[in-house]
Amino acid sequence: MPTKGIYAAVVTPVDDTGAISIERYCRHARWLLRQGCAGLGVFGTTSEANSFSVAERQATLEAFLQAGLPIDRLMLGVGTCNRADTVALCRHALEHGVTELVMLPPFFYKNNADEGLFRAYAEVIDKVADDRMALSLYHFPQVSGVPLTRTLIERLVEAYPRTIKGIKDSSGDWAHTRGLIEAFPSLAVFSGNDTHLLQNLEAGGAGTISAAANLAAHESAVVFEAFGKGDKAAAEAAMPVVANVRRTLAEYPLIAAIKHVIAEGQHDDVWRTVRPPLLELDRPSGEALIRALDAAGYAYDPDLYSVAGA
Repeated sequence: MPTKGIYAAVVTPVDDTGAISIERYCRHARWLLRQGCAGLGVFGTTSEANSFSVAERQATLEAFLQAGLPIDRLMLGVGTCNRADTVALCRHALEHGVTELVMLPPFFYKNNADEGLFRAYAEVIDKVADDRMALSLYHFPQVSGVPLTRTLIERLVEAYPRTIKGIKDSSGDWAHTRGLIEAFPSLAVFSGNDTHLLQNLEAGGAGTISAAANLAAHESAVVFEAFGKGDKAAAEAAMPVVANVRRTLAEYPLIAAIKHVIAEGQHDDVWRTVRPPLLELDRPSGEALIRALDAAGYAYDPDLYSVAGA
């Protein structure tokens, strides 16, 4: 079962050639863990995963591990449009000890029947054939265009109870997330939207796997820790900044906005770079974003430590 808590869907720093900066990534990843993140979402949507080849993703994971990022704190995105690439990513991760995986459905073809999506997941799970795999399903219909229905999830859980361990719901629809928590009490159900963090925990969910945690991980961790201690007042008091950061970022291209804030805080323009077809924020938009975050009660602090004082 994935660890409950706050997972940052980690942005991927790249230079002007598009090459991944391992040193920058690892520095940011360690900062996130110091903020109180339970884990790191690697090569998901916010990581620009589908802008990188399988070989790039595999080589980068090896570099992360060689740099000392903790294996048991990584949740790796593995969903692609074809079985061979998805299986290759799964097997490579498992060979290197990374067992928490999150999988989008094949997302090129739309309007799929549940039977087709079931077969797509089943073929991967059967081909990998490794009991260590702890798989979270990834529901993000706004981006993938391929929703995961409750009927499909029920069938997958019934067929693969030792493999299907969680769900990441990035629909942004709290009623939908709450329904998943209620329908699948044996699964770790994470919200992709930070504004639902406290509601998720109160309903029995697992926490968040979110883009905004690249910035507000500390504040999200305060909510999670306070809720775990039964201090609802402290959790509620910390939620406005968490929610405000998310809402502010949502007014801009999300990945470029997060990278812009980190670039400003690190005084490192390389952090602004995204891979096409994404574009960096222009200077006026970036300046407006920083002002809006300040008004929301948030300022990026690269020296901030976690609630535990690590």
